[in-house]
Amino acid sequence: MRPLAEPAATDYQAVVAAAGFSLGVRCDEDEIHRIDFLPPTAEVAPRNALAAEAARQIGAYLADAEFAFSLPLRPSGTPFQRRVWQQIAAIPTHQTRSYGDIARALHNAPRAVGQACGANPFPVVVPCHRVLAAAGGLGGFARHRAGFLLDVKRWLLAHEGR
Repeated sequence: MRPLAEPAATDYQAVVAAAGFSLGVRCDEDEIHRIDFLPPTAEVAPRNALAAEAARQIGAYLADAEFAFSLPLRPSGTPFQRRVWQQIAAIPTHQTRSYGDIARALHNAPRAVGQACGANPFPVVVPCHRVLAAAGGLGGFARHRAGFLLDVKRWLLAHEGR
């Protein structure tokens, strides 16, 4: 569950600025713990080698949507959430799936898929922005149905040519 108050940029081992938003990376030396979307903020220089690699890979993706991530992600989530995230990670760049498509593949309900998408601790790396509502509507994003994060989802989809 995301904290109620937005963490300060200094709570991250790196912050990468993007067009209209930033990405905060939390990690130790071995694994990425989570990546958070933040309002536009100053970059924070990486504090360890893995944070530097995460910042490099995020920057590469922001420059080229075809970039493929290869970061060590800390195992997290329930078994169902991990199955949803595995399905999402398999969606190719420039393509989308609906919550219903993923639900059918997992023999579950679209609402449960949406909840698992909202709990994704590794957005962009596990591209939950590629999951849309029925009939191509945006649906939600990171447990929000309006505002800043929907703008981020729109930007990511446009960046990937969708």
